[in-house]
Amino acid sequence: MSDSSSVSADPGSKRPLRILIGADTFAPDVNGAARFAERLAAGLVERGHDVHVVAPAASRKHGTWKEVHEGQELTAHRLLSWRWYPHDWLRFALPWRIKQNSARILDEVKPDVVHFQSHIVVGRGLSIEAAKRGIRIVGTNHFMPENMLEFTLIPKAWQDWAVGLAWKAARRTFGRAESVTTPTRRAADFLEKYTGLHGVHAISCGIDAHKYSPNWEPRTENRIVFVGRVTGEKQIDVLLRAVTLLPAELDVKVDIVGGGDQKRNLEHMAVELGIADRVTFTGYVTDEELRDAYHRASVLAMPSIAELQSIVTMEAMASALPVVAANAMALPHLVHDGENGYLFEPGDPKDLADKLRLVLEATPDDYNAMKAQSLKLIKAHDITRTLDTFESLYRGERVTDPVTESIPVIVPE
Repeated sequence: MSDSSSVSADPGSKRPLRILIGADTFAPDVNGAARFAERLAAGLVERGHDVHVVAPAASRKHGTWKEVHEGQELTAHRLLSWRWYPHDWLRFALPWRIKQNSARILDEVKPDVVHFQSHIVVGRGLSIEAAKRGIRIVGTNHFMPENMLEFTLIPKAWQDWAVGLAWKAARRTFGRAESVTTPTRRAADFLEKYTGLHGVHAISCGIDAHKYSPNWEPRTENRIVFVGRVTGEKQIDVLLRAVTLLPAELDVKVDIVGGGDQKRNLEHMAVELGIADRVTFTGYVTDEELRDAYHRASVLAMPSIAELQSIVTMEAMASALPVVAANAMALPHLVHDGENGYLFEPGDPKDLADKLRLVLEATPDDYNAMKAQSLKLIKAHDITRTLDTFESLYRGERVTDPVTESIPVIVPE
């Protein structure tokens, strides 16, 4: 990481900052990185900062205008973008124009700090040009190269080579930042291992827990919910196979909430497995519909093996849901085995089914205890702590990574 002492924000000052957030994916995209960037931007505006976002245009229309996100107005610099057709929604800014566009926007905005959310295109351009201008740079990694392999059309024999190149590119871009962050300690260790960087901060993406509420009404059915992009790395097929292994008397229903390129294939799979009458694919939903889905559910199933944090899991926990998740990447940070749910062996439908049974067949007291633990554990991920920490990084202040210890919660009788 850069050890440059040239900064534009006075560490001793608490004046509002002009902050430029760079993102390769941003609303209306629906994914964890886009949602975090949107929540971060809105939270900073609410605290009185002047926030600008540089991101690919969501359509052919590009330029600079005001946008409202999470009820807060910010300035969006939408870059000319192309649709990446192997993916169901991804649009990307043109790599060969990113340095020129970054230079233009930085000279117009003159930010105190640049905070990029990935190293791929936008972050690369902004970090190069911000470094030239002596602007403080903060970089956050939400990306694992393995997540994009199925959309690159790269032959399997070349994929390890491609992943190696991606990590080298990440090393160059994040190396320009004064501070580098990622959502969990495990993700930080992972990033340090594959890039050779040191001192990566583990800062939770945070969640507006007050937007979600627990449902303490007695269960009247067994309903499993999955929320997220319906893509290969989420391993939703493992969940569908697990459902076929659950006892018929449980009469389990499943909601797959989200859209993606694998939706049609998984619908066909549900038919082939004989569970199509019990599985609902909702497609994309509104925030209100999402909260209703959490309220209807008995348990969240998260079979994904590539989560650097999983905002969905945090939302479910804030809704007092037990969680059964793959024992992979950052999910064990959120799901404490035997407390607020269970961890299962990644890719193993039988183990997933066994762990789902432990939740669905739990006594009412044991089930409510899991719900209470989800609420207790999620309190450590309040978005306020996340915003406080990033504000300190933006001002060049030393920070201690927030401790995500459990905090007591009161359970209704």
